[in-house]
Amino acid sequence: MTPAAGRFAPSPTSDLHLGNLRTALLAWLFARSEGRGFLLRIEDLDQQRVAAAPEVAARQLDDLAALGLDWDGEVVRQSERLELYREAAAGLETYECFCTRREIAEASQAPNGGPGAPQWRPYPGTCRDLSQAERARRRSERAPALRLRADVERFSVHDRHAGLVAGPVDDFVLFRADGTPAYNLAVVVDDGLQGIGQVVRGDDLLDSSPRQAWLTSRLGFAVPDYVHVSLALNQQGQRLAKRDGAVTLADLAAQGMTSGDVLRLLCRSAGLPEADRAEQVLAALRPGQLEAGPVWTPWVV
Repeated sequence: MTPAAGRFAPSPTSDLHLGNLRTALLAWLFARSEGRGFLLRIEDLDQQRVAAAPEVAARQLDDLAALGLDWDGEVVRQSERLELYREAAAGLETYECFCTRREIAEASQAPNGGPGAPQWRPYPGTCRDLSQAERARRRSERAPALRLRADVERFSVHDRHAGLVAGPVDDFVLFRADGTPAYNLAVVVDDGLQGIGQVVRGDDLLDSSPRQAWLTSRLGFAVPDYVHVSLALNQQGQRLAKRDGAVTLADLAAQGMTSGDVLRLLCRSAGLPEADRAEQVLAALRPGQLEAGPVWTPWVV
């Protein structure tokens, strides 16, 4: 049987930088080298941040194609799948939450996550057991978010490099107060419905894997094979961002670099065979080379 597909799922907030392109290349190589399909999904739910999503997404697809990355089937856009997220959440035990981020930060423990990771705080359960009268009172003052009522405290997943990873499962948000599906819900539903069997992404998301894997199981989907690769960092050791200078394909082209030059640069950063097109890199891979040390080592740009 053909193994389940891999995927790359950028958010169209800005053009892809070298770190994004490196992760996309690795996701494509992991999938194609194992005979998997490769799907592309645009994660455009945050309308406040992705006002120019169609134009940015189009440039992202062009940049991936310029490196020789291809994908199977049509590109999926989360903004067109809202009903699917609502249907999935309808089968879960949930409750309304009226807490602000500041209130959660003040009530919960210290932030979790490694260097470069988003500062995540477990939800302390403030709104979990409010009475119906109290919910009605608070609803008149503030629109609620919708939280999952988790029935476990921890869950474990296996990562290709990190091994067994155990982490807390709190009552995380499924829908924000404005009705927007939260990332943890949308990504799990999409991966499940698309039949994704391999998730290759930056290791800043490793800590979120136990929560997502638990929700995956809770919804009746198969937990994918997780492969968290190292990030591209700036000279200060922080996660690379567009503000760090000439880090996008367009920026580098303005400096005289071709897409082939950029691909060779990405390959060098990961200890891979250098070539002008992704399919040439794939053809030149040696057994085990894709999982060698440089793939897991942060790349300082």
